[in-house]
Amino acid sequence: MQTLFLQGPAVTLRMIILVIASIVLMTVDHRWNHLEIVRSTLSHLLYPLQYTIDLPIRLYYWADETLSTHQSLLDDNRRLEDLHLQTRVQLQKLDILEKENDRLRDLLSATPKLGEKLLIAEIINVDVDPFRQLIVINKGSNDNVYKGQAIIDAQGVMGQITHVNALSSMAMLITDASHALPVQIDRTGLRAVAFGTGKIDFLDLRHMPHNADIRKGDKLITSGLGGRFPTNYPVAIITHVERPPGESFARVRAEPLALLDQSREVLLLWHNEPEQATLTEETDAGNHEKQ
Repeated sequence: MQTLFLQGPAVTLRMIILVIASIVLMTVDHRWNHLEIVRSTLSHLLYPLQYTIDLPIRLYYWADETLSTHQSLLDDNRRLEDLHLQTRVQLQKLDILEKENDRLRDLLSATPKLGEKLLIAEIINVDVDPFRQLIVINKGSNDNVYKGQAIIDAQGVMGQITHVNALSSMAMLITDASHALPVQIDRTGLRAVAFGTGKIDFLDLRHMPHNADIRKGDKLITSGLGGRFPTNYPVAIITHVERPPGESFARVRAEPLALLDQSREVLLLWHNEPEQATLTEETDAGNHEKQ
């Protein structure tokens, strides 16, 4: 009878032959590298298949790394910008403190103190009225912002809060025509009032006598009078001094140091907070009633 399948060598014999062939091939390849061409050819033939199989995984990891890196860079950039803004404000105060200490060495109690509470806010809107200098920031009563609170940027004083809502507030810039800011000349300590002109690039110092010691290039800083603005913050630089004959007062103009039409972020300062003032007034009223 003829069998359906031809019988081959025994399984054990075939295994011995394969083992011997493998040992011979490994020895030949190890000593003379005869199979390098075969491996290289097989590698080139299989590479497109390997690349195609691995491509979805590569795309997934690439997209995940790219998106996470971009978001991380945005977060780091925002954090560093905030830190840089606060650092520059502290540095400008330190410069003022050094000069103040030289002039008033015996009056240490009058020296301004560092470490006021600060809050960074973003400008979200600007008043389009050409006769007003108003901005809207994204902080309000929920962040303990109060009416009359001073705002500054990294260069100097910008203005004060005029209206407070829950999530936003409106601030008037120091160049608004209805704004007046008590200042003093850093070089001499001479007090004055800087009035807004309705124009973003200069302030007026009115009622300055002809013999006032004021020069072009003098720096104006906050005097602290009125209780709205803390002392010794930079305000402006004197750019024009004219003493017309026959007139009672000199004509003095100053350029604001703050970037009023460029800054995107501002700092809110806490100084004589209204809660404390209200508490003091209530205490005084109670004492008067008892008397």
